[in-house]
Amino acid sequence: MGLADAYRFSSNSNSEKKTEEGFENNSNGIDSFDNHSQLTSGSEKGAHVLETDRNVKEIGIVSASFLMLNRMLGAGVFSTGSTIYALSGSVGTALMMWFAGTVIAFTGLLVYMELGTALPRNGGEKNYLEYMFPRPKFLVTAMYASYVFFLGWASGNSIVVGEYILNAAGKEVTQWNSRGIGLAVITFSFLINAINVKAGLFLANILGTFKVIIVLFISVTGWVALGGGIKTNNFQSTGNFHNAFEGESPTGFGIVNALYNVIWSYVGYSNANYALGEIKNPERVLRIAAPSAFIGLGIIYMFVNIAYFAVVPKAEIASSGRILAASFFKYAFGDKAETAASAFVAISAWANVMSVIFSQGRIIQQLGREGSLPFSRFFATSKPFGTPFVGLMQHWIVCIVTIVAPPPGDAYNFILNLISYPLNVVNTVLAGGLIYIYYKKYKGLTEWNPPIKASLPVVIFFFLASLYLIVAPYIPPVHGQKVYNDLPYWIHAVVTWGVFGVGLAYWIVWVKILPHFGGYRLVAKEILGDDGFWRNKIYKVSKDADEIDQIGENVEVVK
Repeated sequence: MGLADAYRFSSNSNSEKKTEEGFENNSNGIDSFDNHSQLTSGSEKGAHVLETDRNVKEIGIVSASFLMLNRMLGAGVFSTGSTIYALSGSVGTALMMWFAGTVIAFTGLLVYMELGTALPRNGGEKNYLEYMFPRPKFLVTAMYASYVFFLGWASGNSIVVGEYILNAAGKEVTQWNSRGIGLAVITFSFLINAINVKAGLFLANILGTFKVIIVLFISVTGWVALGGGIKTNNFQSTGNFHNAFEGESPTGFGIVNALYNVIWSYVGYSNANYALGEIKNPERVLRIAAPSAFIGLGIIYMFVNIAYFAVVPKAEIASSGRILAASFFKYAFGDKAETAASAFVAISAWANVMSVIFSQGRIIQQLGREGSLPFSRFFATSKPFGTPFVGLMQHWIVCIVTIVAPPPGDAYNFILNLISYPLNVVNTVLAGGLIYIYYKKYKGLTEWNPPIKASLPVVIFFFLASLYLIVAPYIPPVHGQKVYNDLPYWIHAVVTWGVFGVGLAYWIVWVKILPHFGGYRLVAKEILGDDGFWRNKIYKVSKDADEIDQIGENVEVVK
Protein backbone atom coordinates (compact mmCIF):
# COMPACT_ATOMS: atom_id res chain seq x y z
CA MET A 1 0.00 0.00 0.00
CA GLY A 2 1.33 3.39 -0.78
CA LEU A 3 0.79 7.00 -1.56
CA ALA A 4 -0.96 6.05 -4.77
CA ASP A 5 -3.92 4.85 -2.74
CA ALA A 6 -4.66 8.49 -2.04
CA TYR A 7 -5.72 8.95 -5.64
CA ARG A 8 -8.23 6.19 -5.27
CA PHE A 9 -9.74 7.02 -1.95
CA SER A 10 -9.54 10.78 -1.71
CA SER A 11 -11.60 11.03 -4.86
CA ASN A 12 -14.20 8.72 -3.39
CA SER A 13 -15.35 11.43 -0.99
CA ASN A 14 -17.82 12.74 -3.56
CA SER A 15 -21.40 11.60 -3.36
CA GLU A 16 -22.47 8.49 -5.18
CA LYS A 17 -25.06 8.38 -7.88
CA LYS A 18 -28.61 7.38 -7.20
CA THR A 19 -27.87 3.90 -8.48
CA GLU A 20 -27.01 2.82 -4.95
CA GLU A 21 -30.60 3.46 -3.88
CA GLY A 22 -31.98 0.86 -6.24
CA PHE A 23 -30.71 -1.97 -8.39
CA GLU A 24 -30.77 -0.59 -11.93
CA ASN A 25 -28.70 -2.62 -14.36
CA ASN A 26 -25.27 -1.28 -15.22
CA SER A 27 -24.67 0.36 -18.54
CA ASN A 28 -23.11 -2.78 -19.95
CA GLY A 29 -26.07 -4.94 -19.02
CA ILE A 30 -24.45 -6.69 -16.07
CA ASP A 31 -26.95 -8.04 -13.60
CA SER A 32 -24.72 -10.15 -11.38
CA PHE A 33 -24.97 -9.63 -7.64
CA ASP A 34 -21.96 -11.56 -6.44
CA ASN A 35 -19.39 -9.86 -4.28
CA HIS A 36 -17.20 -9.43 -7.33
CA SER A 37 -20.02 -7.92 -9.40
CA GLN A 38 -18.79 -6.75 -12.79
CA LEU A 39 -15.41 -8.30 -12.23
CA THR A 40 -16.76 -11.70 -13.22
CA SER A 41 -19.27 -10.60 -15.79
CA GLY A 42 -17.35 -11.87 -18.75
CA SER A 43 -19.45 -9.50 -20.85
CA GLU A 44 -16.43 -7.89 -22.44
CA LYS A 45 -14.42 -10.29 -24.56
CA GLY A 46 -11.59 -7.88 -25.23
CA ALA A 47 -8.50 -7.12 -23.23
CA HIS A 48 -10.34 -6.02 -20.10
CA VAL A 49 -12.76 -8.17 -18.11
CA LEU A 50 -14.64 -5.28 -16.51
CA GLU A 51 -15.89 -1.81 -17.27
CA THR A 52 -13.28 0.83 -16.58
CA ASP A 53 -13.72 3.89 -14.40
CA ARG A 54 -15.12 7.00 -16.08
CA ASN A 55 -13.23 9.63 -14.12
CA VAL A 56 -10.72 12.14 -15.44
CA LYS A 57 -7.40 10.46 -16.19
CA GLU A 58 -4.51 12.57 -14.94
CA ILE A 59 -1.58 10.22 -14.22
CA GLY A 60 1.02 9.72 -16.93
CA ILE A 61 4.28 7.81 -17.25
CA VAL A 62 6.39 10.13 -15.09
CA SER A 63 3.85 10.40 -12.27
CA ALA A 64 3.26 6.64 -12.24
CA SER A 65 7.01 6.03 -12.06
CA PHE A 66 7.33 8.29 -9.04
CA LEU A 67 4.33 6.68 -7.37
CA MET A 68 6.29 3.44 -7.39
CA LEU A 69 9.69 4.93 -6.56
CA ASN A 70 8.46 6.97 -3.61
CA ARG A 71 6.86 3.92 -2.04
CA MET A 72 9.65 1.42 -2.71
CA LEU A 73 12.48 3.69 -1.66
CA GLY A 74 12.03 3.81 2.10
CA ALA A 75 14.49 2.84 4.81
CA GLY A 76 15.07 -0.72 3.58
CA VAL A 77 18.25 -0.16 1.60
CA PHE A 78 19.68 1.91 4.48
CA SER A 79 18.77 -0.44 7.29
CA THR A 80 18.81 -4.05 6.05
CA GLY A 81 22.29 -4.41 4.51
CA SER A 82 23.93 -5.47 7.77
CA THR A 83 21.34 -8.18 8.46
CA ILE A 84 21.51 -9.52 4.91
CA TYR A 85 25.31 -9.78 5.10
CA ALA A 86 25.20 -11.52 8.50
CA LEU A 87 22.64 -14.05 7.24
CA SER A 88 24.48 -14.64 3.96
CA GLY A 89 27.90 -15.35 5.44
CA SER A 90 29.98 -13.59 2.79
CA VAL A 91 30.11 -10.51 0.61
CA GLY A 92 29.50 -12.44 -2.62
CA THR A 93 26.56 -14.36 -1.22
CA ALA A 94 25.02 -11.14 0.16
CA LEU A 95 25.12 -9.57 -3.30
CA MET A 96 23.63 -12.77 -4.75
CA MET A 97 20.80 -12.51 -2.20
CA TRP A 98 20.12 -8.97 -3.40
CA PHE A 99 20.06 -10.19 -7.00
CA ALA A 100 17.79 -13.16 -6.20
CA GLY A 101 15.40 -11.03 -4.17
CA THR A 102 15.30 -8.48 -6.99
CA VAL A 103 14.43 -11.20 -9.51
CA ILE A 104 11.63 -12.53 -7.30
CA ALA A 105 10.22 -9.04 -6.82
CA PHE A 106 10.47 -8.36 -10.57
CA THR A 107 8.49 -11.48 -11.43
CA GLY A 108 5.90 -10.22 -8.95
CA LEU A 109 5.84 -6.91 -10.80
CA LEU A 110 5.16 -8.73 -14.08
CA VAL A 111 2.26 -10.60 -12.46
CA TYR A 112 0.77 -7.34 -11.17
CA MET A 113 1.25 -5.74 -14.61
CA GLU A 114 -0.80 -8.52 -16.20
CA LEU A 115 -3.52 -8.30 -13.57
CA GLY A 116 -3.52 -4.51 -13.77
CA THR A 117 -4.07 -4.39 -17.53
CA ALA A 118 -6.80 -7.04 -17.27
CA LEU A 119 -8.58 -5.26 -14.39
CA PRO A 120 -7.57 -1.59 -14.83
CA ARG A 121 -9.26 -0.02 -11.84
CA ASN A 122 -8.16 1.55 -8.61
CA GLY A 123 -7.80 -0.93 -5.77
CA GLY A 124 -4.96 -3.33 -6.53
CA GLU A 125 -5.00 -6.83 -5.09
CA LYS A 126 -8.47 -6.55 -3.55
CA ASN A 127 -9.94 -6.42 -7.07
CA TYR A 128 -7.81 -9.32 -8.25
CA LEU A 129 -8.61 -11.54 -5.29
CA GLU A 130 -12.35 -10.88 -5.56
CA TYR A 131 -12.23 -11.68 -9.27
CA MET A 132 -10.33 -14.94 -8.77
CA PHE A 133 -12.19 -16.22 -5.72
CA PRO A 134 -15.88 -15.24 -5.88
CA ARG A 135 -16.88 -18.17 -3.66
CA PRO A 136 -17.49 -18.39 -0.78
CA LYS A 137 -19.13 -15.02 -1.22
CA PHE A 138 -17.44 -12.16 0.69
CA LEU A 139 -14.79 -14.46 2.22
CA VAL A 140 -11.91 -12.83 0.34
CA THR A 141 -13.30 -9.38 1.19
CA ALA A 142 -13.46 -10.18 4.91
CA MET A 143 -9.96 -11.68 5.05
CA TYR A 144 -8.48 -8.81 3.06
CA ALA A 145 -10.16 -6.34 5.42
CA SER A 146 -8.56 -8.12 8.39
CA TYR A 147 -5.17 -8.10 6.62
CA VAL A 148 -5.39 -4.34 6.08
CA PHE A 149 -6.99 -3.54 9.43
CA PHE A 150 -4.56 -5.26 11.82
CA LEU A 151 -1.12 -4.69 10.28
CA GLY A 152 0.93 -1.64 11.28
CA TRP A 153 2.47 -0.83 7.92
CA ALA A 154 3.95 2.50 9.01
CA SER A 155 5.45 1.30 12.29
CA GLY A 156 8.75 -0.19 11.04
CA ASN A 157 10.10 2.99 9.51
CA SER A 158 8.92 4.95 12.56
CA ILE A 159 11.42 2.98 14.64
CA VAL A 160 14.15 3.53 12.03
CA VAL A 161 13.59 7.29 12.29
CA GLY A 162 14.16 7.06 16.04
CA GLU A 163 17.37 5.06 15.72
CA TYR A 164 18.91 7.39 13.15
CA ILE A 165 17.93 10.52 15.08
CA LEU A 166 19.60 9.12 18.19
CA ASN A 167 22.69 8.24 16.19
CA ALA A 168 22.80 11.77 14.77
CA ALA A 169 22.56 13.17 18.29
CA GLY A 170 25.33 10.89 19.53
CA LYS A 171 23.02 9.13 21.96
CA GLU A 172 23.04 5.42 22.67
CA VAL A 173 20.03 3.55 21.31
CA THR A 174 18.27 1.92 24.25
CA GLN A 175 15.28 -0.34 24.55
CA TRP A 176 12.82 2.54 24.76
CA ASN A 177 14.28 5.79 23.45
CA SER A 178 14.13 4.79 19.78
CA ARG A 179 10.59 3.51 20.20
CA GLY A 180 9.65 6.71 22.03
CA ILE A 181 10.79 8.77 19.06
CA GLY A 182 9.00 6.32 16.76
CA LEU A 183 5.77 6.94 18.65
CA ALA A 184 6.25 10.68 18.27
CA VAL A 185 6.89 10.30 14.53
CA ILE A 186 3.79 8.19 13.88
CA THR A 187 1.68 10.50 16.06
CA PHE A 188 2.82 13.64 14.24
CA SER A 189 2.27 11.95 10.87
CA PHE A 190 -1.23 10.94 11.94
CA LEU A 191 -2.16 14.41 13.18
CA ILE A 192 -0.91 16.39 10.18
CA ASN A 193 -2.64 14.06 7.71
CA ALA A 194 -5.82 14.00 9.80
CA ILE A 195 -6.09 17.77 10.24
CA ASN A 196 -4.77 19.19 6.96
CA VAL A 197 -4.43 16.96 3.90
CA LYS A 198 -2.58 19.48 1.75
CA ALA A 199 -0.03 20.21 4.45
CA GLY A 200 0.61 16.49 4.90
CA LEU A 201 1.08 15.93 1.17
CA PHE A 202 3.37 18.93 0.82
CA LEU A 203 5.57 17.79 3.68
CA ALA A 204 5.70 14.21 2.35
CA ASN A 205 6.80 15.43 -1.08
CA ILE A 206 9.52 17.66 0.37
CA LEU A 207 10.84 14.83 2.53
CA GLY A 208 10.71 12.42 -0.39
CA THR A 209 13.25 14.38 -2.42
CA PHE A 210 15.95 13.54 0.10
CA LYS A 211 15.63 9.81 -0.55
CA VAL A 212 16.73 9.93 -4.17
CA ILE A 213 19.57 12.33 -3.40
CA ILE A 214 20.97 10.07 -0.68
CA VAL A 215 21.00 6.81 -2.65
CA LEU A 216 22.52 8.44 -5.72
CA PHE A 217 25.22 10.08 -3.60
CA ILE A 218 26.05 6.77 -1.87
CA SER A 219 26.24 5.00 -5.24
CA VAL A 220 28.66 7.54 -6.72
CA THR A 221 30.78 7.55 -3.56
CA GLY A 222 31.16 3.78 -3.76
CA TRP A 223 32.60 3.92 -7.25
CA VAL A 224 34.92 6.73 -6.19
CA ALA A 225 36.14 4.52 -3.33
CA LEU A 226 36.76 1.58 -5.65
CA GLY A 227 38.79 3.90 -7.87
CA GLY A 228 40.92 5.05 -4.94
CA GLY A 229 39.50 8.55 -4.95
CA ILE A 230 38.64 8.84 -1.22
CA LYS A 231 41.52 10.37 0.79
CA THR A 232 39.99 10.89 4.25
CA ASN A 233 41.71 9.69 7.43
CA ASN A 234 38.88 7.29 8.29
CA PHE A 235 38.97 5.44 4.98
CA GLN A 236 41.17 2.51 4.11
CA SER A 237 40.70 0.05 1.29
CA THR A 238 38.50 -2.73 2.64
CA GLY A 239 39.49 -5.52 0.29
CA ASN A 240 35.99 -6.89 0.68
CA PHE A 241 35.85 -7.98 -2.96
CA HIS A 242 38.96 -10.16 -2.73
CA ASN A 243 37.77 -13.72 -2.12
CA ALA A 244 34.25 -12.34 -1.98
CA PHE A 245 32.71 -15.73 -1.18
CA GLU A 246 35.04 -16.42 1.71
CA GLY A 247 33.00 -17.18 4.84
CA GLU A 248 30.30 -19.50 6.06
CA SER A 249 27.84 -21.02 3.65
CA PRO A 250 24.29 -19.71 4.19
CA THR A 251 21.71 -21.99 5.76
CA GLY A 252 18.15 -22.40 4.54
CA PHE A 253 17.12 -20.25 7.47
CA GLY A 254 19.64 -17.58 6.49
CA ILE A 255 18.59 -17.56 2.85
CA VAL A 256 14.90 -17.08 3.50
CA ASN A 257 15.43 -14.32 6.05
CA ALA A 258 17.94 -12.56 3.80
CA LEU A 259 15.40 -12.68 0.96
CA TYR A 260 12.73 -11.28 3.28
CA ASN A 261 14.96 -8.30 3.96
CA VAL A 262 15.68 -7.76 0.27
CA ILE A 263 12.03 -8.01 -0.78
CA TRP A 264 11.12 -5.62 2.05
CA SER A 265 13.15 -3.01 0.17
CA TYR A 266 10.91 -3.47 -2.90
CA VAL A 267 7.55 -3.36 -1.13
CA GLY A 268 5.54 -0.93 -3.23
CA TYR A 269 6.42 -2.19 -6.72
CA SER A 270 2.69 -2.65 -7.33
CA ASN A 271 1.86 0.85 -6.15
CA ALA A 272 0.69 2.09 -9.56
CA ASN A 273 -1.97 -0.65 -9.55
CA TYR A 274 -3.82 1.20 -6.80
CA ALA A 275 -4.27 4.20 -9.11
CA LEU A 276 -4.97 2.52 -12.45
CA GLY A 277 -8.39 4.16 -12.62
CA GLU A 278 -6.67 7.53 -12.94
CA ILE A 279 -3.89 6.54 -15.33
CA LYS A 280 -4.35 7.93 -18.83
CA ASN A 281 -3.39 4.77 -20.68
CA PRO A 282 -2.90 1.91 -18.20
CA GLU A 283 -1.40 -0.49 -20.72
CA ARG A 284 1.17 1.96 -22.10
CA VAL A 285 2.00 3.48 -18.73
CA LEU A 286 2.47 0.12 -17.00
CA ARG A 287 4.49 -1.22 -19.91
CA ILE A 288 6.93 1.71 -19.67
CA ALA A 289 6.79 3.14 -16.15
CA ALA A 290 6.66 -0.04 -14.07
CA PRO A 291 9.76 -1.82 -15.42
CA SER A 292 11.65 1.45 -15.81
CA ALA A 293 11.10 2.45 -12.17
CA PHE A 294 11.81 -1.04 -10.87
CA ILE A 295 14.92 -1.78 -12.94
CA GLY A 296 16.32 1.68 -12.27
CA LEU A 297 15.86 1.26 -8.55
CA GLY A 298 17.21 -2.30 -8.65
CA ILE A 299 20.42 -1.07 -10.26
CA ILE A 300 20.72 1.70 -7.66
CA TYR A 301 20.21 -0.82 -4.84
CA MET A 302 23.04 -3.00 -6.19
CA PHE A 303 25.30 0.07 -6.50
CA VAL A 304 24.48 1.13 -2.94
CA ASN A 305 25.40 -2.31 -1.57
CA ILE A 306 28.60 -2.38 -3.61
CA ALA A 307 29.36 1.03 -2.12
CA TYR A 308 28.82 -0.28 1.41
CA PHE A 309 31.29 -3.12 0.84
CA ALA A 310 33.76 -0.78 -0.88
CA VAL A 311 33.88 1.64 2.05
CA VAL A 312 32.92 -0.16 5.28
CA PRO A 313 34.97 -3.06 6.73
CA LYS A 314 33.14 -6.39 6.96
CA ALA A 315 33.34 -6.48 10.75
CA GLU A 316 31.70 -3.05 10.95
CA ILE A 317 28.99 -4.08 8.47
CA ALA A 318 28.16 -7.15 10.54
CA SER A 319 27.82 -5.14 13.75
CA SER A 320 26.32 -1.88 12.46
CA GLY A 321 22.72 -3.09 12.52
CA ARG A 322 20.26 -0.62 11.06
CA ILE A 323 22.69 2.32 11.00
CA LEU A 324 24.88 0.91 8.20
CA ALA A 325 24.34 4.00 6.04
CA ALA A 326 25.64 6.18 8.87
CA SER A 327 28.73 3.96 9.20
CA PHE A 328 29.29 4.35 5.47
CA PHE A 329 29.44 8.13 5.73
CA LYS A 330 31.70 7.93 8.77
CA TYR A 331 34.33 5.90 6.93
CA ALA A 332 33.98 7.87 3.70
CA PHE A 333 33.84 11.43 5.03
CA GLY A 334 34.47 11.46 8.78
CA ASP A 335 32.50 11.61 12.02
CA LYS A 336 30.64 14.83 11.20
CA ALA A 337 29.40 13.30 7.97
CA GLU A 338 28.02 10.37 9.95
CA THR A 339 25.89 12.76 11.96
CA ALA A 340 24.57 14.50 8.85
CA ALA A 341 23.90 11.19 7.09
CA SER A 342 21.94 9.88 10.07
CA ALA A 343 19.72 12.94 9.92
CA PHE A 344 19.11 12.52 6.18
CA VAL A 345 18.25 8.82 6.47
CA ALA A 346 15.86 9.67 9.32
CA ILE A 347 14.16 12.15 6.99
CA SER A 348 13.94 9.48 4.28
CA ALA A 349 12.29 7.00 6.63
CA TRP A 350 9.94 9.70 7.90
CA ALA A 351 8.84 10.42 4.31
CA ASN A 352 7.86 6.78 3.97
CA VAL A 353 5.87 6.91 7.22
CA MET A 354 3.98 9.96 5.94
CA SER A 355 3.04 8.29 2.66
CA VAL A 356 2.03 4.97 4.19
CA ILE A 357 -0.25 6.33 6.92
CA PHE A 358 -1.76 8.77 4.39
CA SER A 359 -2.92 5.91 2.19
CA GLN A 360 -3.75 3.32 4.85
CA GLY A 361 -6.27 5.64 6.47
CA ARG A 362 -8.07 5.96 3.17
CA ILE A 363 -8.13 2.22 2.61
CA ILE A 364 -9.83 1.76 5.97
CA GLN A 365 -12.30 4.53 5.12
CA GLN A 366 -13.16 2.90 1.79
CA LEU A 367 -13.71 -0.49 3.39
CA GLY A 368 -16.13 1.28 5.73
CA ARG A 369 -17.89 2.97 2.82
CA GLU A 370 -18.57 -0.28 1.03
CA GLY A 371 -19.83 -1.91 4.25
CA SER A 372 -17.03 -4.45 4.70
CA LEU A 373 -16.19 -3.46 8.30
CA PRO A 374 -18.25 -3.59 11.49
CA PHE A 375 -19.47 -0.12 12.51
CA SER A 376 -18.97 0.86 8.88
CA ARG A 377 -20.58 4.30 9.26
CA PHE A 378 -17.98 5.15 11.93
CA PHE A 379 -15.03 4.18 9.72
CA ALA A 380 -16.55 5.77 6.60
CA THR A 381 -16.92 9.27 8.01
CA SER A 382 -14.81 12.26 6.97
CA LYS A 383 -15.64 14.20 10.13
CA PRO A 384 -14.48 16.39 11.79
CA PHE A 385 -11.85 17.81 9.39
CA GLY A 386 -13.05 16.59 6.00
CA THR A 387 -10.36 13.86 6.10
CA PRO A 388 -10.43 10.11 6.85
CA PHE A 389 -9.70 10.97 10.49
CA VAL A 390 -11.10 7.72 11.89
CA GLY A 391 -9.28 5.57 9.34
CA LEU A 392 -6.02 7.38 10.09
CA MET A 393 -6.60 7.05 13.82
CA GLN A 394 -7.24 3.31 13.46
CA HIS A 395 -3.91 2.80 11.70
CA TRP A 396 -2.16 5.04 14.23
CA ILE A 397 -3.47 2.87 17.10
CA VAL A 398 -2.37 -0.35 15.38
CA CYS A 399 1.09 1.14 14.76
CA ILE A 400 1.43 2.17 18.42
CA VAL A 401 0.60 -1.36 19.56
CA THR A 402 2.99 -2.83 16.99
CA ILE A 403 5.83 -0.54 18.10
CA VAL A 404 5.35 -1.02 21.85
CA ALA A 405 4.31 -4.67 22.14
CA PRO A 406 7.42 -6.58 20.93
CA PRO A 407 10.27 -7.09 23.43
CA PRO A 408 13.18 -4.63 23.31
CA GLY A 409 15.52 -5.29 20.39
CA ASP A 410 12.94 -7.29 18.44
CA ALA A 411 10.51 -4.56 17.44
CA TYR A 412 11.90 -3.68 14.00
CA ASN A 413 12.58 -7.23 12.81
CA PHE A 414 9.17 -8.36 14.04
CA ILE A 415 7.44 -5.52 12.18
CA LEU A 416 9.43 -6.18 9.00
CA ASN A 417 8.55 -9.87 9.03
CA LEU A 418 4.95 -9.23 10.02
CA ILE A 419 4.51 -7.09 6.90
CA SER A 420 6.54 -9.30 4.55
CA TYR A 421 5.07 -12.67 5.52
CA PRO A 422 1.37 -11.90 4.88
CA LEU A 423 2.36 -10.07 1.71
CA ASN A 424 3.95 -13.31 0.50
CA VAL A 425 0.76 -15.17 1.43
CA VAL A 426 -1.25 -12.74 -0.73
CA ASN A 427 1.26 -13.02 -3.59
CA THR A 428 1.16 -16.82 -3.46
CA VAL A 429 -2.63 -16.81 -3.65
CA LEU A 430 -2.62 -14.28 -6.51
CA ALA A 431 -0.05 -16.27 -8.50
CA GLY A 432 -1.94 -19.51 -7.86
CA GLY A 433 -5.17 -17.87 -8.98
CA LEU A 434 -3.54 -16.59 -12.17
CA ILE A 435 -2.19 -20.08 -12.94
CA TYR A 436 -5.75 -21.39 -12.57
CA ILE A 437 -7.01 -18.68 -14.94
CA TYR A 438 -4.41 -19.82 -17.48
CA TYR A 439 -5.69 -23.38 -17.07
CA LYS A 440 -9.31 -22.32 -17.57
CA LYS A 441 -8.38 -20.36 -20.68
CA TYR A 442 -6.50 -23.38 -22.03
CA LYS A 443 -9.66 -25.44 -21.51
CA GLY A 444 -11.78 -22.76 -23.18
CA LEU A 445 -13.70 -22.03 -19.98
CA THR A 446 -12.90 -18.32 -19.73
CA GLU A 447 -11.69 -15.32 -21.68
CA TRP A 448 -8.40 -13.84 -20.53
CA ASN A 449 -6.56 -11.59 -22.99
CA PRO A 450 -4.77 -8.81 -21.09
CA PRO A 451 -2.46 -6.58 -23.17
CA ILE A 452 0.49 -7.47 -20.94
CA LYS A 453 1.18 -11.11 -20.11
CA ALA A 454 3.66 -12.27 -17.52
CA SER A 455 3.77 -15.76 -19.14
CA LEU A 456 3.15 -19.07 -17.41
CA PRO A 457 6.83 -19.79 -16.52
CA VAL A 458 7.16 -16.40 -14.82
CA VAL A 459 3.93 -16.85 -12.86
CA ILE A 460 4.94 -20.37 -11.79
CA PHE A 461 8.35 -19.10 -10.65
CA PHE A 462 6.72 -16.28 -8.65
CA PHE A 463 4.26 -18.74 -7.14
CA LEU A 464 6.98 -21.18 -6.09
CA ALA A 465 9.25 -18.42 -4.75
CA SER A 466 6.42 -16.90 -2.73
CA LEU A 467 5.39 -20.34 -1.48
CA TYR A 468 8.95 -21.01 -0.36
CA LEU A 469 8.94 -17.74 1.55
CA ILE A 470 5.76 -18.91 3.32
CA VAL A 471 7.08 -22.36 4.27
CA ALA A 472 10.76 -21.64 5.00
CA PRO A 473 10.26 -19.46 8.12
CA TYR A 474 9.31 -22.65 9.98
CA ILE A 475 12.85 -23.97 9.47
CA PRO A 476 14.64 -23.67 12.84
CA PRO A 477 17.74 -21.45 12.93
CA VAL A 478 21.13 -23.14 13.29
CA HIS A 479 24.77 -22.16 13.96
CA GLY A 480 23.82 -19.37 16.32
CA GLN A 481 21.65 -17.56 13.78
CA LYS A 482 18.42 -16.06 15.04
CA VAL A 483 15.53 -13.94 13.92
CA TYR A 484 14.76 -12.38 17.29
CA ASN A 485 16.48 -11.95 20.60
CA ASP A 486 13.56 -12.96 22.80
CA LEU A 487 10.66 -13.93 20.52
CA PRO A 488 10.31 -17.41 18.94
CA TYR A 489 11.55 -17.50 15.35
CA TRP A 490 8.13 -18.48 14.00
CA ILE A 491 6.08 -15.80 15.78
CA HIS A 492 5.46 -13.57 12.73
CA ALA A 493 4.09 -16.53 10.74
CA VAL A 494 1.73 -17.54 13.53
CA VAL A 495 0.51 -13.97 14.05
CA THR A 496 -0.13 -13.70 10.31
CA TRP A 497 -2.37 -16.76 10.29
CA GLY A 498 -4.06 -15.36 13.37
CA VAL A 499 -4.85 -12.14 11.47
CA PHE A 500 -6.34 -14.10 8.58
CA GLY A 501 -8.15 -16.26 11.12
CA VAL A 502 -9.81 -13.15 12.54
CA GLY A 503 -10.99 -12.36 9.01
CA LEU A 504 -12.45 -15.85 8.71
CA ALA A 505 -14.23 -15.57 12.06
CA TYR A 506 -15.59 -12.16 11.08
CA TRP A 507 -16.87 -13.58 7.79
CA ILE A 508 -18.71 -16.40 9.61
CA VAL A 509 -20.46 -13.91 11.89
CA TRP A 510 -21.04 -11.21 9.24
CA VAL A 511 -22.15 -13.38 6.30
CA LYS A 512 -23.51 -16.54 7.92
CA ILE A 513 -24.71 -16.12 11.49
CA LEU A 514 -26.20 -12.60 11.49
CA PRO A 515 -28.07 -13.00 8.17
CA HIS A 516 -29.41 -16.38 9.29
CA PHE A 517 -30.99 -14.94 12.42
CA GLY A 518 -31.79 -11.59 10.84
CA GLY A 519 -33.74 -12.99 7.92
CA TYR A 520 -31.69 -11.29 5.22
CA ARG A 521 -28.83 -11.97 2.85
CA LEU A 522 -25.92 -9.79 1.75
CA VAL A 523 -25.46 -8.79 -1.87
CA ALA A 524 -23.02 -6.44 -3.55
CA LYS A 525 -23.80 -3.97 -6.27
CA GLU A 526 -21.23 -1.98 -8.20
CA ILE A 527 -22.37 1.63 -8.32
CA LEU A 528 -20.89 4.48 -10.30
CA GLY A 529 -20.12 7.52 -8.17
CA ASP A 530 -20.34 11.12 -9.31
CA ASP A 531 -16.55 11.11 -9.29
CA GLY A 532 -16.57 8.53 -12.10
CA PHE A 533 -15.27 5.60 -10.04
CA TRP A 534 -16.96 2.22 -9.82
CA ARG A 535 -17.10 0.80 -6.32
CA ASN A 536 -18.85 -2.03 -4.52
CA LYS A 537 -21.74 -1.32 -2.19
CA ILE A 538 -22.94 -4.08 0.10
CA TYR A 539 -26.67 -4.35 0.85
CA LYS A 540 -28.91 -6.30 3.19
CA VAL A 541 -31.68 -7.86 1.12
CA SER A 542 -34.72 -9.74 2.32
CA LYS A 543 -34.45 -13.48 1.74
CA ASP A 544 -37.83 -13.30 -0.04
CA ALA A 545 -36.42 -11.08 -2.79
CA ASP A 546 -35.19 -13.69 -5.26
CA GLU A 547 -35.06 -11.62 -8.44
CA ILE A 548 -33.29 -8.36 -9.06
CA ASP A 549 -36.39 -6.58 -10.24
CA GLN A 550 -38.25 -7.71 -7.11
CA ILE A 551 -35.75 -6.26 -4.64
CA GLY A 552 -37.00 -2.70 -4.84
CA GLU A 553 -37.39 -1.18 -1.39
CA ASN A 554 -36.23 -4.31 0.44
CA VAL A 555 -32.69 -3.00 0.19
CA GLU A 556 -30.79 -1.72 3.19
CA VAL A 557 -27.30 -0.36 2.72
CA VAL A 558 -24.88 -1.93 5.20
CA LYS A 559 -23.47 0.94 7.30
